[in-house]
Amino acid sequence: MPDVGEGLTEAEILKWYVQPGDTVTDGQVVCEVETAKAAVELPIPFDGTVHELLFPEGTTVDVGQVIISVNVGGGAAPEAPAAPAAVATPAPAAEPAVEAEPEGRQPVLVGYGVSASSTKRRARKATAAAPAEAAAPAAPAPVTPVVPEQLNGHGPVTGRPLAKPPVRKLAKDLGVDLATVTPTGPDGIITREDVHRAAAPAPVVETAPVTEAPAPVAAAVPAPAPAVSSDARETRIPIKGVRKATAAAMVGSAFTAPHVTEFITFDITRTMKLVEELKSDKDMAGLRVNPLLLIAKAVLVAVKRNPDINAAWDEAAQEIVLKHYVNLGIAAATPRGLIVPNIKDAHAQTLPELSRSLSELVATAREGKTTPAAMQGGTFTITNVGVFGVDTGTPILNPGESAILAVGAIKLQPWVHKGKVKPRQVTTLALSFDHRLVDGELGSKFLADVAAILEQPKRLITWA
Repeated sequence: MPDVGEGLTEAEILKWYVQPGDTVTDGQVVCEVETAKAAVELPIPFDGTVHELLFPEGTTVDVGQVIISVNVGGGAAPEAPAAPAAVATPAPAAEPAVEAEPEGRQPVLVGYGVSASSTKRRARKATAAAPAEAAAPAAPAPVTPVVPEQLNGHGPVTGRPLAKPPVRKLAKDLGVDLATVTPTGPDGIITREDVHRAAAPAPVVETAPVTEAPAPVAAAVPAPAPAVSSDARETRIPIKGVRKATAAAMVGSAFTAPHVTEFITFDITRTMKLVEELKSDKDMAGLRVNPLLLIAKAVLVAVKRNPDINAAWDEAAQEIVLKHYVNLGIAAATPRGLIVPNIKDAHAQTLPELSRSLSELVATAREGKTTPAAMQGGTFTITNVGVFGVDTGTPILNPGESAILAVGAIKLQPWVHKGKVKPRQVTTLALSFDHRLVDGELGSKFLADVAAILEQPKRLITWA
């Protein structure tokens, strides 16, 4: 399981596209996994025949865990008795290797270089592999597990106990010296259970550890979906993937950045009329035109008028980082949880270009194909709670950003217009900002500018 995004430690296998015996080619997608940031398809980096899938769909696996073994010699996969030897046998230096080390609403828009593997293993593994090799068929083609270190362009670490980063951290927290731990994982890798056993001699309740010859996928039973019976009083759902990462990020943001939220309610009737006019404009033919498009454009103009709102707080360097570009995040709700992909350099896009970018963002989010890169580097976020009929809210900042704008429902309401009470389209905006970066004056000016533009959309031209 490679690290497909910055800082990720685990991923859930959503779907296998291959089965044992299938032929694979370099670059072919073999499985789809869900990380803490997105669903990602994993390609295989060499040609060969699938020997074994080591984990079933629905399993959460740590980065670095072996998830698939492939026969790269072009011959038939070894028979079952030779499987341990095949898993333990390293790939020839001339062959590229891959390893995935072990452990492990219809989506609705909320609006918003391979190195060769080491030919040496620990002495314990070398001696254990010898008899199995002797029992193998005459000349079995080597089976190469896919290893993250190689995918990342780094060879395996020698002279150190084999363990993935989460396990090393666990050992450090428990005060366990990994050099004293007896590994039970594939290829001599130390697992979490090994560390727990070393830390506490008392028996630990656990599932059977994966040995050198893990059971084939057919024998493995994926965790069943939560069953709900008619008389059930509770249902427990594992916290993982995007939802787990979002929860951690929101807690971190809420208790790190001092949040302030301001609100403004105003008449957005003219903008709604402009939306209808643009729908019939030949320059916008074939493009999606909706209130969010003009709200996004209003935000970009307001950022240009109030550039200090577009900043980040660097705690380590004790610096405020002013961004001279806007990567505009649009919060989106998907079955996997809330994600915030962003439009890169949105400040430089024309209205038709911004419309295309929003449409692509929506389509990608609905398909569950948003990449980790699309969710990194955001500078300002819009979340449209109005699509759910909600008037407003107090949004939490996306980590690393200084402000987030919540757009409420647009409703026909009685409003004083030109001295008379008339039915007008009215909405409420809520701006949350990091008070370390944005004081009340700056936050108020920015919010007032966004509302002023949407009240009189001709300001999109006069203020741009």
